[in-house]
Amino acid sequence: MPKSAEPPPQPVRRSHARLIGVVFGAIAALAVGTSVAGAQEADVLADLTSAIDTAWLLLAAVLVLFMQAGFALVEAGFIRSKNVVNILMKNVLDVTLGSIAYWAIGFGLAYGVSGSASALFGNGHFFLTGEFSDYPTWFFQFAFAATAATIVSGAMAERTKFAGYLIYTVAITAVIYPIVSHWIWDGSGWLSAFAEDPIGDYGVIDFAGSTVVHSVGGWAALVGAIMVGARRGKYGPDGRVNPILGHSMPLGMLGVLVLWIGWYGFNAGSTLGLTGGLAAIAARVAVTTTLAAGAGASTAMLVSWLRYGKSDLSLTLNGLLGGLVAITAPTATVAPWAAVVIGIVAGVIIVFGVELLDNLRIDDPVGAVPVHLMNGMWGTLAVGLFSERAYLSDAFGIADPTSYGLLLGGGTGMVLTQLLGIVAVAAWAVLTSLILFGVIRAVIGLRVSSEEETIGLDVGEHGSEAYPEFTGGRDPFAETIGLRTGTYGAGSSAGL
Repeated sequence: MPKSAEPPPQPVRRSHARLIGVVFGAIAALAVGTSVAGAQEADVLADLTSAIDTAWLLLAAVLVLFMQAGFALVEAGFIRSKNVVNILMKNVLDVTLGSIAYWAIGFGLAYGVSGSASALFGNGHFFLTGEFSDYPTWFFQFAFAATAATIVSGAMAERTKFAGYLIYTVAITAVIYPIVSHWIWDGSGWLSAFAEDPIGDYGVIDFAGSTVVHSVGGWAALVGAIMVGARRGKYGPDGRVNPILGHSMPLGMLGVLVLWIGWYGFNAGSTLGLTGGLAAIAARVAVTTTLAAGAGASTAMLVSWLRYGKSDLSLTLNGLLGGLVAITAPTATVAPWAAVVIGIVAGVIIVFGVELLDNLRIDDPVGAVPVHLMNGMWGTLAVGLFSERAYLSDAFGIADPTSYGLLLGGGTGMVLTQLLGIVAVAAWAVLTSLILFGVIRAVIGLRVSSEEETIGLDVGEHGSEAYPEFTGGRDPFAETIGLRTGTYGAGSSAGL
């Protein structure tokens, strides 16, 4: 082709430049679009992760709150029918009054942060003010606080003034329990395993509350039971122990099973989420919780059978609860075989713990002290005996633990720290409970009159009855007026 016929070179270069520009523009647009899409996908994934963890926490909180139904059934079944309305009133008010007390004061002392929290108590978010938005956490923690208060009502059942109860349940939910939960569960607490510089090797490890919830409630229950005194007729002048049987073992059994179900919210829910590997921990927690409950119930049944010649249902049921309480602290850090051992010891503690209280003439109608206090301490100590290195790492984020279960070769460091936590919480709970019950007894009285105790607190305190068709058609209102005017007659159905 002649040279004059060739196309000019400049337009070709411009065409190439335009083509290259279009290609690079498309690549850039694709990169930007991919980046935007990736960011959107990341936001969606973050939202989904947050939603899953929030849903798990809310579900767990509902299960823990449902445990109040279990406590109500157990306590109602283990006492006499003439006091059932009274104990049900107390259980429902543990939740209703407790919700207000924890909203106003308790959560702020436990987890509130205004500037910087003290090692002894929180100092912000009272009444959920101060730009508070973590509502799932509040709901979950409130359910735990209500549980601690409920423990006390059973130990003091059938002889405690209702007005006195109203005061102590608010005080426990608003002050006594929240301070301990701050010490051990808040990152600024002086005993906390989540502190930047924890006491001992890793701080006090209490995964779901053997000490934080159960020992606190148990110590308050012990002090209250001692200060209110035993029920009339429980202990004879010759030292004889007179059994006062509960009116409905079916209610007691059903209540224990409800508590067992709710305990999966208590223990497994304490992972506080399911994503990022937490689901596997929650599943393991469910297994150790189940095994400890089974071992506790089986052991209490066998020990009572060997010791008394009969297998006792009430001790078996409390053995199950004792196993649950004991595994609550170490549930995420021990292997299944250790959960069985912990439950076995818990079952033994139940049988001999009940005997010990009777020998000391301390009247505990539902066995709250052996279940919650004694096994709460045992479970907290068991952390230092059986915790596995690998489980400490994934449950508490402890990298390459050098201190772990004493019986697994991990030394005494963890045991000593756990003992420190037990002693510190005992000192706080006992001191504050002594002051609380002492003030109530001095100001308004702690115990009902002997006449009211005889006729029953349902009539004396509430003017109603749980089973009116079985009381011969008496008029609870008239009986109440008789108590107040001193005309109460001996012919009433007082033995119900």
